[in-house]
Amino acid sequence: MNYLQAFIVGGILCAIGQVLIDYTKLTPARILTAYVVTGVLLGALGLYEPLTKWGGAGATVPLTGFGYLLAKGVQEAVQEYGFLGIFLGGFTSAAGGVAAAVFFGLLAAFIFRSEDRS
Repeated sequence: MNYLQAFIVGGILCAIGQVLIDYTKLTPARILTAYVVTGVLLGALGLYEPLTKWGGAGATVPLTGFGYLLAKGVQEAVQEYGFLGIFLGGFTSAAGGVAAAVFFGLLAAFIFRSEDRS
């Protein structure tokens, strides 16, 4: 059942993104940014937490989940460090994911070579 719930939540998030790509003039970069900001806003309002509990990885893996992770990290850091937590929370909560993205991006750059297509 957990796989089905994750598939439903992740599929809906992906379907919304595909509809935005197909039927609006928004660029993919703007859609991705909107997903992260939406995750931050829903996380800050406490509305994304129930979705992560029900949908599991279907809610935490997409970009909205990254935004939620940033908001949650800031909330926890503010409780622990006060005002300074506003600046520390997002970095500490997302450090593992960002470090992995940088590492695998660097690894891919060493393995594959780009070529001029013009």
